[in-house]
Amino acid sequence: MTRKLVVQTFLTLDGVMQAPGGPDEDPSGGFPYGGWSVTYWDDRMAEMMDARTSAPFAMVLGRKTYDIMAAYWPHAGEAEGGPIFNNAPKYLASRSPHALPWQNSAQLDGDAAEALAALKQDDGPELQIHGSWDLIQSLLPTGLIDEFRLWVFPVVLGQGKRLFGGAIPAHLKLVDPVVSSTGVVMGTWIPDGELRIGSVALPD
Repeated sequence: MTRKLVVQTFLTLDGVMQAPGGPDEDPSGGFPYGGWSVTYWDDRMAEMMDARTSAPFAMVLGRKTYDIMAAYWPHAGEAEGGPIFNNAPKYLASRSPHALPWQNSAQLDGDAAEALAALKQDDGPELQIHGSWDLIQSLLPTGLIDEFRLWVFPVVLGQGKRLFGGAIPAHLKLVDPVVSSTGVVMGTWIPDGELRIGSVALPD
């Protein structure tokens, strides 16, 4: 049985995933809206996050996201969930050799898609991509991603890095949606075949 490869990210209504957690998270391109997700958190979202991290998982990270998380999580306490993320296996997808200061880290060799295709065949927990916009764009055309676990916030930004910028047209199926008290839709979308188009029959 192959391991799942899952994209897990926060998203605005217009598809932006850049810097949900704070102004300094990813200001590239002059992005001025870092921290757009912070004011929407409620108890239901915290419960969902706890449920998502209760089962074993491994993290797949691009270089920029790895550096951001490696600077924060090793210093986070148990109340913030530090042990969960620090103990999880972490795979860095980067073509250049990179320092690995975060415990339980390893770097993928060569092409990320080829390395992840092989990793999916190994035994182990599911593989979760957190953040890592560049990595996701490189993987979207490959068909390697099994699920998109998206928290869609009622925010429109009009600019920023969009999740599906490099996607091939396709259908997705929404399963198990949950809505927070603040209007955040938390759901899992799974690939559901190639795009099917049709025509609306208009009355004469």
